[in-house]
Amino acid sequence: MDDLTQEFIAESQDGLDRMERCLTELETRPQDSQQLVGEIFRAVHTIKGTTGFLGFNRLEKLAHAGEYLLGSLREGRLAVTEELISGLLRLLDGLRAILTLIEETGGEGTRTTDEDSGLIAELAKLNGEETKTPSKEKATPVVSIKAAEETATPALPEAMQAASSTESRGSASGDKTLRIDVEVLNRMMNLVGELVLTRNQMLQSGVEATNFPELARRLDSVTADLRETVMQARMQPVGNLFGKFPRMVRDLARTCGRDVRIEFSGQETGLDKSLLEAIKDPLTHAVRNAVDHGIEPPADRVLAGKSAEGCLRLRAFHQSGSVVIEVADDGAGIAMERVLAKAVERGLVTPEQAKEMTEREALQLIFLPGFSTAAAVTTVSGRGVGMDVVRANVEKVGGSVELESKVGVGTTLRLRVPLTLAIVPALVVRSGGQSFALPQTTLVELVYIPGRDAAQVVERVGASEVYRLRERLLPMIWLDRLLGLKSTAEAHGFYMAVLEAEGCRYGLVVDDLLAPEEIVVKPLSAVLREIGLFSGATVLGNGTLALILDIAATAARAGVKPVLEEREEQVVDVNQDEASFLVFEDRARERTALPLGVVERIESVPFSRIEYANGRALLQYRGELLQLRDDGRVLDEMEMLKDEEASATVLICGDPQTRSGRMGIVVRRVLDVSDGTLLEEDEANGETDLALVKERLTTIFRGFGAEAGKNWREVA
Repeated sequence: MDDLTQEFIAESQDGLDRMERCLTELETRPQDSQQLVGEIFRAVHTIKGTTGFLGFNRLEKLAHAGEYLLGSLREGRLAVTEELISGLLRLLDGLRAILTLIEETGGEGTRTTDEDSGLIAELAKLNGEETKTPSKEKATPVVSIKAAEETATPALPEAMQAASSTESRGSASGDKTLRIDVEVLNRMMNLVGELVLTRNQMLQSGVEATNFPELARRLDSVTADLRETVMQARMQPVGNLFGKFPRMVRDLARTCGRDVRIEFSGQETGLDKSLLEAIKDPLTHAVRNAVDHGIEPPADRVLAGKSAEGCLRLRAFHQSGSVVIEVADDGAGIAMERVLAKAVERGLVTPEQAKEMTEREALQLIFLPGFSTAAAVTTVSGRGVGMDVVRANVEKVGGSVELESKVGVGTTLRLRVPLTLAIVPALVVRSGGQSFALPQTTLVELVYIPGRDAAQVVERVGASEVYRLRERLLPMIWLDRLLGLKSTAEAHGFYMAVLEAEGCRYGLVVDDLLAPEEIVVKPLSAVLREIGLFSGATVLGNGTLALILDIAATAARAGVKPVLEEREEQVVDVNQDEASFLVFEDRARERTALPLGVVERIESVPFSRIEYANGRALLQYRGELLQLRDDGRVLDEMEMLKDEEASATVLICGDPQTRSGRMGIVVRRVLDVSDGTLLEEDEANGETDLALVKERLTTIFRGFGAEAGKNWREVA
C-alpha cells in the first residue's frame, strides 16, 4: 500500500471518529444541528472527494449516498429523528468496514458494489425516495424496503456490533500512529543532537581525560531531558479513549431497554499511549456492565423516585502520580445479600465465611472468575466473564481496581494506573541484607523509630503490632519477617514506610532507606511470579538487582484489612498550634523543619545534575528550572570531596494553596515526619520561628516570603 493511501485511511478514520461523536451529540442536542451536521457532512464529503482520485469506487458510491442524505438534512428538508441517526450510524459502520478492508487487503474486496445496495436503499428511503436508481449504465435490481431493512440490520445487536467494530479498529492504523506536537519533536531532535555531540567528545577524550567527569555530567543531563521529552511525546489525552463510548452506550441502552446519557470530565488528562491501549478493554467491560447491570429500566427508575433517564459518568484525573479513571452510574447499586447468596450457591465461599464478611470484602467477590449475578444469559452479559478480566488486565500494567456501591444510589468502579510503564519513581529500601523497591505512588510518608523507643511506640492489638501515628493506629508489617529474612532492625532502630494501596494503609518496617531512583521495570520469572508479593524487578544504579514490592499483595498476605474512611471536606483552622512537620538536618547543630503540607517530593539528585548560573544553584526538574537553596552548604562540601557519584537530598517545595514559588531545598538528611507544636511567630512577616517536635526545639525553615509563610501556616 502506498503512502498516499495510508494517509487517506488514517485521515478518513479520524473523520469517522468525529462523525460518530457528532451523531450521538446530535441526537441529544438537536438544537445545535447546524454545527454538528456541518461537521458530519464534511467528514463524508472528504471521503467521497478523495476516493474518486484513488479509484475506490465502492467507497465512493456509498459515501455519495450518505452525502446526498446529509445535504437534505443540512438544508433543513429533514428533521433529526432516532431513525435518521440510526441510519447514519449504519452508514458510518459501512464506510469504516470498507476502509478497514482497504487497509488489510489493499482493495475493496472481490465482490461487486451491489453488496451495499441495501444500505444505499435505506439511505434513499430516509431521504424521502422510494428507490435508489444506480448511476451506472448497468442497472442493479431494485431492493424492497423490507429486504433493505433485513440487509442493514446486523446479525448481532448493535451494541455488540459497535463493540466489535471498535475493538477491530484497535489493531488498525489508529494504534500504530501517534499525534505529537511539533515543538516536542523539535526538542527531541535537539536533544538527540546534543547526545551525539557528547558521545563524540567522550570517544575522542577517553576515560583518562581530565574533562571526562564534565562530559559524564553532561551526558547524564541530556539523557534525563531526552527521557522526559520522550515520555511527554507518548502522553495522549484520555479523551481519545472516551470518544468511542457515546455510540456504544447509545446502542447498548437500546438493546437493554434503558434510557442512558453519558457525561465526561477530565478528557484532557494525559496517559501513556501503551497504557491507553491496555485499559481500553477493561474500560469497555466496565461501561457495558454499568449500562446492563447498573442502570435500571425507565419504569423501575420512576417507581424508585428517579428520573427515567439514567446517567453514566466517566471521569479521569491525576492522583499521587497515577491516573484514576472512574466509571460511575446512578443505578440500583449492588445488593450485598444477593452477592453473598450467589457466591455461596456457586461454592466460592462457605456460609460461615459469608456471614463474617464486611461489605467491602463482599464486593471483592465480584472479581472472582465465573461470578455473575445476572438472572439470565443475554447477548450482553451473564456468562460470568468480565470483572475478573478487568482486574487482571489492569493489574498486568501495574494498576489496581476499586469498587464502591450503595444500594439505590449507584456504583463506582475506579481504575488506577501508573502514568507510564517504562520508568517509574521508586524508593529503594534494605531489609535482611537485600534491596527492594517501593513505588513512590503508594508512599505516604516515612517515619524513623530509634531502637531505644521501639518498645514504647509499638503497641499490640491482639496478635497484631500497630504504631500510633497522629492518633491513628497503623498496622505494622515487618518485611524481613514476611519474607523469612534475618534482621537486627528492632535493636538498632528502624524505618517505617507508610504505604497505601486499594484502601489499605500500613507501615512497612525496613532496616534502612537508600536513595530514591527512577527505575526501569522488568518482568518477573515464573518462579518469582508464583510468590505473589512482587510486581516486577529492576536493576539499580549500582548494578544490583532489586525486586519491586506489590503493596496491595503485601497487605493481603499480612492480613491487613482495607479501612473505609468517610470523605469529608476538612476545614482548616488558621489559629491552630498543632502541625505536622518534616524534620531534617540543615546546619550542623540545628534541627530544622518544614510544615509537611509544603513538601511535594523528596528527591535524591545526582550532583552532576546540579547546574550553576549567576552564582545560583539550579536544577532542571520536570520541565521547570528550580532554584536550589543550600543554607547548610551541603553542595559546597560535595564539591570539595570531588565525588562525581554523590547525590544530594533535595526537598521539592511550593506554596500548597497555589503551587507557586516552587524551589528545592538541599538538606543533609531527612530525620523524621512527626507532629509538633508551634511556639513563636514573627509578627512582622507572619512566619513561625520555633516549634516543639518530639519534645525537642526545632527551627522552622524561613525565607519564602510572608504570603507563602501565611499559607503554609494555614495548611500546617
